This record gives sequence, structure tokens and C-alpha cells, in this order.
Amino acid sequence: MQKPTILITGAGGQLAKSIADIQNLYSQYHFLFYSKAELPLEDRAKLLTVFEAVRPQFCINCAAYTAVDKAESDKEGAFLVNANAVKDLAEVCATVDAKLIHLSTDYVFDGESPVPYKETDLVDPVNIYGASKAKGEEWALTFNPQTIVIRTSWVYSEYGNNFVKTMMRLMKEKEQLNIVNDQVGAPTYASDLAHALIKIISSPRWKSGIYHYCNDGKASWYDFAYAIKKLTRSDCILHPVPSSAYPVAARRPRFSLLNTSKIRKEYNVDIPFWESSLKKCIQNMLPEKTNGVL
Repeated sequence: MQKPTILITGAGGQLAKSIADIQNLYSQYHFLFYSKAELPLEDRAKLLTVFEAVRPQFCINCAAYTAVDKAESDKEGAFLVNANAVKDLAEVCATVDAKLIHLSTDYVFDGESPVPYKETDLVDPVNIYGASKAKGEEWALTFNPQTIVIRTSWVYSEYGNNFVKTMMRLMKEKEQLNIVNDQVGAPTYASDLAHALIKIISSPRWKSGIYHYCNDGKASWYDFAYAIKKLTRSDCILHPVPSSAYPVAARRPRFSLLNTSKIRKEYNVDIPFWESSLKKCIQNMLPEKTNGVL
């Protein structure tokens, strides 16, 4: 009997690479990874050709336009990848009867909630990036009834450019750093998210809709940086500062913590505490001579 195929877009990104790392643990599936160059989502004809040839049972869309500040001056580019292309992908998935998992973001919310956001809360993005992702969610669910949207937040890993790697580098280069302390959310380790996605696919039932996934607990960017400092035993001095100290093109949500009770209940997904996962990630990045001891 042929193994079910999972097609993953955005192979060069953090999440796709984290899925690639764990694929051997899920040998009941055949994994196919496509980079942006191999499968540009904005090329509908190419999408259709590939999907009709491969005919995957599942597609995990890890491709996205993620330059939050650049999007403010490149609305067309952000919407092309995060919305228009997602619509085409959803339609193509529907054509070959593939179930779609589409990754979205906490930035679809305005950040004014006093409690963690639920899937049923109204979206109200405060920047172009968030608006493009909100439209992508809407179109994915509209054009493929077998779509699951996973909103996540503050993703980091051993790969690519992310907050953890940037902090580790800056803490070696500088004696002091100013870190924003008035934006609150939850860091998410891409490897944990990768396991959660495969657990959903492995479930005997598929329940379309929106789900939230981020690591357990909450943190400000300062809390996140301080945890990195402790785990790497850095001598760098960190100063908490307000967002106003760092003017950027795109406004950020002040509070974007996600309520994860739905995904726990529906798919019995295990969600580790964010500091535990951060420790694992940093251990993986430490030189071998430390033997992974923090």
C-alpha cells in the first residue's frame, strides 16, 4: 500500500526545515519538500502541474512573506504571497482532494485584548503583514473546505533568521542591549509546532477550521531575551525599554497571546512550556565541546 504524501511548501524556511528534521520519526508518510524556486506559489500553472503530478493527500503551507516592516511599503508583494497565492494553493489542493494546513500568525489581532485570543475572536490587524495573513486565512478556508489554519507566534529554531539567533549573536558582540518589554506573547519552537502538525495529520479525524498553537506560558521580548542570556551564560547587560524607543515602519500588537485550549482538546496536542523548548533549541546550537550542557 502506498504511503500518504505530505507536500510541504517553503522548504527553505524554519518550519519546513524543522519538519524535515523529524520526518524519519513518521515513516508512515512520504514527505516532499518544495522551495520557493521549485514551487513559487504565485505561479498558479506551476502549482497545478506539480499537484496533479504528485497528487498529495496533505499540503502544509510553510511559504509566506514575513518581512513585517517591509510590507508597509510593499502591500502588493505581501498580499500576492500571503493572500492571492494562498487562494490559488487552496483551489489547487481542492482540485486534487488534498487537505491543506495553512500557517498564520498572531498578528491578525490588534493586541488590545486583556485575555489570550481565541479562534473565534474577530481579527483586526494593525499592519499590512497582519492584514495580508488575515485575508489568506479567509481565502484558504473559503476555497478549500478541507483547510486547517494554524495561527502561531514568535517562531524560532536552529535555522534561518530569528530572535534567538540574533540575540545570541548580539550578546557576544555587545556589552549592553535594549530590549522591548511592552509587547507580550509566547515564543514558539518550530520543532514543537512541526510535531503538532504531523499529529493533526495522523489523527483519525480531520476537523477543518482555525486553531491556535504556541508554546505554553507568556513572555515579553525582554523576558525572552533574558532567558536566552541565562541559558547561554552571557555577561551582556539587558535593559528593558518601551516600544516607543524603537520606531519601526509597522505597528506591532501590544498583546498577542494565543489561547491554545481548542487544539489541545480536538487533537490532544502536547504543548511544552516555552522556556523548556528554548533550552532544547539552544542546546542544539551550542558547540559540541560543551556536550549540550547549559
